[in-house]
Amino acid sequence: MSTVSRAYGDAHPLQRTPWARYRHSLWLLTTRDLKVRYSTSALGYVWSVLDPLVMAGIYWFVFTQVFERPVGTDPYIVFLLSALLPWMWFNGAVSDSTRAFLKDAKLVRSTMIPRTIWVNRIVLSKGIEFLLALPVLALFVVVFGADVHWELALFPLAILLQAILTAGVALIVAPLVVFFRDLERAVKLALRFLFYASPIIYGVTDLPSQLHFWAAFNPLSGIFGLYRAGFFPEELDWFNVAISAVMSLAILAVGLWVFRSSERQVLKEI
Repeated sequence: MSTVSRAYGDAHPLQRTPWARYRHSLWLLTTRDLKVRYSTSALGYVWSVLDPLVMAGIYWFVFTQVFERPVGTDPYIVFLLSALLPWMWFNGAVSDSTRAFLKDAKLVRSTMIPRTIWVNRIVLSKGIEFLLALPVLALFVVVFGADVHWELALFPLAILLQAILTAGVALIVAPLVVFFRDLERAVKLALRFLFYASPIIYGVTDLPSQLHFWAAFNPLSGIFGLYRAGFFPEELDWFNVAISAVMSLAILAVGLWVFRSSERQVLKEI
């Protein structure tokens, strides 16, 4: 007589594999964050897209209506949003990771779940907000008549690389801020600099030729090129993508090493 296996959700937590328990805890904390964020706001979802829309609107107005735009590709609003939306994911996750342990110090100390969850739930929740904002990008693609190319199939690769990179940076930042509180402000300043050093309001092809090689060593260059490739194929540079992939994996490895090396000291400090 065959036995009917129980659904994952009905299984006792101790009967799940470690990876299954990790995923379950990560998802619970992520959905909790999203519910709290949206339940305390009257506009909810609108706020997750309003910030990048306002920024894109400002840059679009300045570069297309006030000055003769020397950078980017038409339609410029699509060019902007295809990099600005993933930037908001990266910026928000890294910025919030500076308080990943300090904000929930009691829970971090009292629970036995892997502590990387407290960082990865921020990366995941910001990533979900990014995915929820993609219909806005699609709307602008339709309204402004942007061409869609087969390279749009590379979008999931861009998401994967960005998730790896963002998690790696967040795993480095989160424990170090516990020891060096001024690092929180330093991270915000570094992110502001990185915004202008990354191909967001411009493309790598807009840079002087002598800077193309060095621009590849900003891992966001290859990732943003992948996002844009579906609408602007000339922005895809496989050398940049390869460098981004190698650097993202290396940063994740460093992040895991830093996190594991400092975990015990972090628990003593918070």
